[in-house]
Amino acid sequence: MNRRQTMSFLSLFGLGAQAKAAPAATTGRPTIVPLQLSDAEWKQRLTPAAYHVLRHEGTEPPGSSSLNGEKRRGVFHCAGCDLPLFVSEAKYESGTGWPSFHTPLPDALGTRTDFKMILPRTEYHCARCGGHQGHVFDDGPRPTGKRYCNNGVALKFVAAAP
Repeated sequence: MNRRQTMSFLSLFGLGAQAKAAPAATTGRPTIVPLQLSDAEWKQRLTPAAYHVLRHEGTEPPGSSSLNGEKRRGVFHCAGCDLPLFVSEAKYESGTGWPSFHTPLPDALGTRTDFKMILPRTEYHCARCGGHQGHVFDDGPRPTGKRYCNNGVALKFVAAAP
């Protein structure tokens, strides 16, 4: 992906090229500064499986992630850039074979329409690095009714302090 393609991609999420983190006027939370690395840098930074999912929108086999059974309190971060995406309280067992969540952290994700399976689906990415996480569906539990179906290899879990 060249710089122009990257900037176009980031603009889909309202993430122009900010020079540094600054408080957002409406939320008081810092603005997410995009992480831009070359393909070679991503290959060096990620495992082959994480690289395939995060950078090439791949999908890991269902039931293959150890995070499916993760029940401790903590936060699920993007495996590509360490941005917190979901808290453990938002995780639930969907029966799909992938870690599933009903609510992402504010401003953590961007979405776009994916037509790879012919019918449109909503794909979501990390707001910082653009790494593919999974797809969101309208068959989840309360309070949102959403199911954020995530590739486990695209996440890392950070347990809460005891």
